[in-house]
Amino acid sequence: MKEKYKIGIIGTGSIAVKHAQAIESLPNAELIGLFNPNPESAEKARGKFSVPVFSDWDEFIRLTGLMVICICTPSGMHLEPALKAIEAGKHVFIEKPIEVTLERADQLIKSAKENKVKLGVVFQNRFSTDFQKLIGAVRQGEFGRLLMGNAAINWFRSPEYYSSSQWKGTLKYDGGGALINQAIHTLDLLLEVMGEVDSVFGKIKTVLYPIEGEDLGAALVNFKSGAIGTITAGTSLFPGYPERLEIYGTEGSAILEAGKLVAWNVRGKESLLENTEKISASGASDPNAIGFELHAAQWKDFLDSIESGKQPEVDGPKSRKSLELIRAIYQSSLEERMVRFPFEE
Repeated sequence: MKEKYKIGIIGTGSIAVKHAQAIESLPNAELIGLFNPNPESAEKARGKFSVPVFSDWDEFIRLTGLMVICICTPSGMHLEPALKAIEAGKHVFIEKPIEVTLERADQLIKSAKENKVKLGVVFQNRFSTDFQKLIGAVRQGEFGRLLMGNAAINWFRSPEYYSSSQWKGTLKYDGGGALINQAIHTLDLLLEVMGEVDSVFGKIKTVLYPIEGEDLGAALVNFKSGAIGTITAGTSLFPGYPERLEIYGTEGSAILEAGKLVAWNVRGKESLLENTEKISASGASDPNAIGFELHAAQWKDFLDSIESGKQPEVDGPKSRKSLELIRAIYQSSLEERMVRFPFEE
């Protein structure tokens, strides 16, 4: 495409800043405006961005050449602006999770298909060099038959993280707590490696903070392949440790920590650790610790999908899988029973 893709962002918080940086780093992308329906919030945000910030929807949606809209609102407020953007014929790139319930997620997936626009969901950790090495080796059978996959997102958030926000940790706008907001990135990686889920037994608790969602959770996962796995997650686990993904197969194992391979053992083969990423970033204790580089990599993939007509790496149906797992864990904890898949709320 000779001309740059002109992009708008809905939302003006810290994650919108990351996306603005990512967009501005790409040669074929141009950020042309942002939208916040609150005039006061829009006014405050104008100093953070080098492009106009609108509080009038009609002015925003009519920006000349606007082709792609990125949704950076609270999770439970993705549906309505995304539907408006889709119905206006814009391609939509949504921050994770796609939405906070399967019903709302399915509305988005259906609308994008009916309106023939691309729908992508932000799971930028898939684009780290070391995860690409891991998933490539799994697909080539390097580890043999997979036996176990464990995800640990044992993080910590200060009291101010929740008290400074009206939506974090709420069921309506966040969908829950540590699992759906923090752990979902690593759970997306776990599912990409281990495949479809057969059943899950989970337990969530709120042990430290006065929030509606969970700040502590654990689950046992049975995969359709016959493999099993465990999940632990929290925002109450001081001081917070880098997220960890462990993969075990009949021929070897690997461990990914904060996006970096820290262990690689395959029978009869040399380790790949010498060529792994040297820099890693984790939001274990600071949600702003992550950079924008992986977001830029996923933006490139999404724009390439528009150009080629192919599906983006993470489309609506793919992003739904981690949401389905988390919603099933919530239901399992509520009813104190194992939940089988496919899961319906």
